[in-house]
Parts: sequence; C-alpha cells; structure tokens
Amino acid sequence: MISHASDVAFTSAVKAEQVKRGSREQYEAVERGRGWPSTVTPDLAAFLTTARSFYLGTASAAGQPYIQHRGGPPGFLKVIDDRTLGFADFSGNRQYITAGNLAENPRAFIFLMDYARRRRVKIWGSARIVEDDDALLAQLRPAEGNATAEWVILFTIEAWDRNCPQHIPQLIPIEEAAAVVQQLRQRIEELESELARANGKRGE
Repeated sequence: MISHASDVAFTSAVKAEQVKRGSREQYEAVERGRGWPSTVTPDLAAFLTTARSFYLGTASAAGQPYIQHRGGPPGFLKVIDDRTLGFADFSGNRQYITAGNLAENPRAFIFLMDYARRRRVKIWGSARIVEDDDALLAQLRPAEGNATAEWVILFTIEAWDRNCPQHIPQLIPIEEAAAVVQQLRQRIEELESELARANGKRGE
C-alpha cells in the first residue's frame, strides 16, 4: 500500500469520514499529485521568518492533548535544516506540561497563524528537548529581549500543509498599525504646513 506524507493526519478513521462525507476523492487527487510537503520549502522558510507566535501541541502517553502558545520576535522559530525546526524555550509558569508530555510521547504539532495576511500553516512531526547545549541555545536565542531560555526544543517535520484564508479574521499587529498611523500623522502635518503657507501668501 502506497504511503503519503498526509497519512500522518489522514488515518484510516479520517479517510473513512472523508469517504462518508464526500471529500475523499479531493484528497486522493492531492495525494496523486505533489501531496503534502515533508521538508522545509522556500515558501515555508519565508513564512517562518515573519512568524511571531505559534501553538505547540503535545499529548501525554495516555493521549491527553495539550496546546501551549510560544511567542517571540519575528523569525524566532528557526529552520535548522530541511527537516528540522528549533526554538529557544523561555521560562514560563513552570507547569512543565509540554516537557512532561515530550518525555513520554514525542509526537507533536505546530500551528502557525498569520492574521494580518490571513494565512495558516499546520506542521506534524515529533519534538524533543535539548539541554546543556550552549552553542545551540546561543544560535536559537533571539538577540532582543531579556527572557530566560531554559532549553532548546527541536521539531522534526513529517508533513505540513497550508490552509485557505476562509474564516480567518484579519488582525493587524499593533506595531504595524502604529507605524501606519505615524506615517499618516506626518503626512497630515506636511499638508497642514503647505496649507498654512498657501493661506499666508494669499493674505499678503
């Protein structure tokens, strides 16, 4: 039986639901074509350079799921090689649910959302914690900010897919909105100065 990268998500039960609900032919066509990528492509790498946050999904050995948000400066989730992503994991509330889950179940999932451009990317794979590797930590720690990184998490990609923009609300980061507002303010000041000079000449 031919395997596909998308099998990581499309299990037998999922395919049965697709057959039942009429979408299986659509995804079979995708599988016969290029299918889902299993390595970092140039467009995925470009997407990651702008990513400021993502959600990391893990599960316990018993299957109890957990999702944790990770945030940082643009590009803090870095490409290590064509199958590996990595990031410096900052100290948080010290519950260590992700760490505990990965200690007994390496299966993991990354969900990235770009609200401004209405794009989302889903990445399936496995993850592991790397401690006591100062060189790797220095490579992945963002230059800005003063948060303490406890260790590195490396994520091995099995498959990834991008979604359509349907139902994604368009939200703009406050820094981008502030920059546009500042440009508009400067332009208004320029126009007001030009208008004042024009009125002054007419009054002479």
